[in-house]
Amino acid sequence: MGGHASTILVTGAAGFIGAAVAEALMARALPVIGIDNMNDYYAVSLKHARLERITARHGNLFRFQEVDFSEMEALTGALKDADFGAIIHLGAQAGVRYSLENPHAYVASNLAGHVNMLELARARSVRHMVYASSSSVYGGNAKLPFAVEDRADHPVSLYAATKKADELLSETYAHLFRIPLTGLRFFTVYGPWGRPDMAMWKFAERMLSDRPIDVYNQGEMYRDFTYIDDIVSGVLACLDRPPADDGEEKAGGSTKPHALYNIGNNRSEHLMRLIEVLEDACRRKATLNLLPMQPGDVPATYADITALTRDTDYAPSIPIEVGVPRFIDWFRAYHAI
Repeated sequence: MGGHASTILVTGAAGFIGAAVAEALMARALPVIGIDNMNDYYAVSLKHARLERITARHGNLFRFQEVDFSEMEALTGALKDADFGAIIHLGAQAGVRYSLENPHAYVASNLAGHVNMLELARARSVRHMVYASSSSVYGGNAKLPFAVEDRADHPVSLYAATKKADELLSETYAHLFRIPLTGLRFFTVYGPWGRPDMAMWKFAERMLSDRPIDVYNQGEMYRDFTYIDDIVSGVLACLDRPPADDGEEKAGGSTKPHALYNIGNNRSEHLMRLIEVLEDACRRKATLNLLPMQPGDVPATYADITALTRDTDYAPSIPIEVGVPRFIDWFRAYHAI
């Protein structure tokens, strides 16, 4: 299958956000080439289930290749006959805590892999590459909400450092090769088909089996929980608006064709409030195992989304009171509980 300029390459296509973005593109009748290395950081069965779902719905528009983009030869080989006009690069080694145990996985995927994707974008002269950064780049910033203008050079985890490095690498490529690039600093994303390593999933799993939940920093945590549909709408809005090579300052401060945005819910929720909403959705009380703060974690995240709203009309619409019950409904159905 060749494809054409309207075809979009999506990395991490078997992942939580990647699968949702791929589906939304195909719902717009845009063909998608998805790549993913299907690693076992969490249950590969969930990744296969996501792929089966989108193939069943949009199979005629979807081509999937299992390939590791941190290996340049494998990447170029897998895509040598593929035509695509833009890239949405969401694949990465995710997770703050795992970066303490397996740093090399992050270096391969998030550093070497990001350079490979930039090289691919350059070789193919794509009109735009949108890539995943993370709210973790803000580190322990005390000023809330986090704005894209804030300095972000004190990461508190290797994961965060790799995401900051991706932004710097992208700035260089935008400067040298004038490739339009947009980095999205995702804030805690949740929803159906989500990730088992995320707090929301762990809480649901334990509450529904009447086991205690681990609550860090004695529950004094705030997170800007963002529902998957809101994230997807933001990603697509950005894809449609490549930053112009006009010398004007972009969101995030670049004068090159490189923009950086926060993409969040613009509502920072107290962790104990999330637990209340989960209790309502699960129809049972949680038993709390209160623990100290974990290394590499931050006490609060809160997205200032002014820039994204100004440039794309992004308007997140799903609060946790709506999103969490949807997640729990999906979770029960997926696990038949």
